[in-house]
Amino acid sequence: MNVAAWIVAGVLAALFLMSGVMKVPATKAALAANPRMGWAAPFPIELIKFIGVAEIAGAVGLILPRAFDIAPWLTPVAAIGLAVTMLGAIITHARRSEYSSVAMNVVLLALSVFVAVARF
Repeated sequence: MNVAAWIVAGVLAALFLMSGVMKVPATKAALAANPRMGWAAPFPIELIKFIGVAEIAGAVGLILPRAFDIAPWLTPVAAIGLAVTMLGAIITHARRSEYSSVAMNVVLLALSVFVAVARF
């Protein structure tokens, strides 16, 4: 179970880190030009950057506290935070009828919940 939790946490950390790094430096025009970021159009750029920072913090929180055994309780907290982020993503994509994105977000939500349960 521990090995599975590490693997899932590593995959999630990589995915959320890439997603966050893409959002933080982005401009509104760059987001509008990306067809996969159409959901961002009605949201202020500050909120999108906040989501990006939260994803980066969650990615770091999935790995570092447990790896260095410093406040390891932060790992399940980070996983819960990422699960909440995915709930928001599911709602946003469902409202836009982007069902393939909803499916991916449901998988990420389930994996985040798995890490949270395994690490509590």
